[in-house]
Amino acid sequence: MGRAKEIRLKVIPSKIANDFIKKYHYSGKVVANSTLHFGCFLDDKLGGVMSYGSSLDKSKTIGLVKSTKWNEFLELNRMAFSDMLPKYSESRCIAISIKLLKKNAPHIKWILSYSDGCECGDGTIYRASGFKLTMIKPNSDIYINKKGIKVHSMTIKSNKRLISKYGNWKKAMVAKYGKCEKLKGNQLRYIYLIDKKAKLNCENLQFNEIDKMGAGMYKGKKITITERKNASIA
Repeated sequence: MGRAKEIRLKVIPSKIANDFIKKYHYSGKVVANSTLHFGCFLDDKLGGVMSYGSSLDKSKTIGLVKSTKWNEFLELNRMAFSDMLPKYSESRCIAISIKLLKKNAPHIKWILSYSDGCECGDGTIYRASGFKLTMIKPNSDIYINKKGIKVHSMTIKSNKRLISKYGNWKKAMVAKYGKCEKLKGNQLRYIYLIDKKAKLNCENLQFNEIDKMGAGMYKGKKITITERKNASIA
């Protein structure tokens, strides 16, 4: 694992975390629900940020794991790493963050996260970190307008002020961003069970389903997992 073992995680203020995410995350956007930010430091320099928080719509995600109480899960909703961090940094930092959650927030039983197979990737880091793949579906939530600005539908749906003003989320989106179209691609959902006694209440898909459904993507380029493995072997 090389120098990745030397990375240290610290809880950092949201201002520092959000500024870093805006600079290094492919979307350039933060998630308003993020409340816990881990800074990933190498040689005392900030090289990565991981932001955890509540799901935007808990009522639709709380049932993914059986018998989950309202405060027993978190969403890892942003990961941003600069090139200064070495190989394997992401999986190393996920592992450390989970250990810190187990120690300091033992009521958290599981973690939810999503991969954007429209522009980013199919979740290589999550698979390497022991997450379970629980959903692959054509994108229905990420939109783009004529100026190239991207927006998640939940960002609009969760904005009570906009919904109240325009009546529904589609009208609110047009009013705020202009005419938008769905991005082509897939969305993938991953779950990590911190509590090994916890049971999924949804599908546990085999990773080869990603290739079967044509959902493979790495660093914004459509490519299957098999192609990546073959290239690595070669």
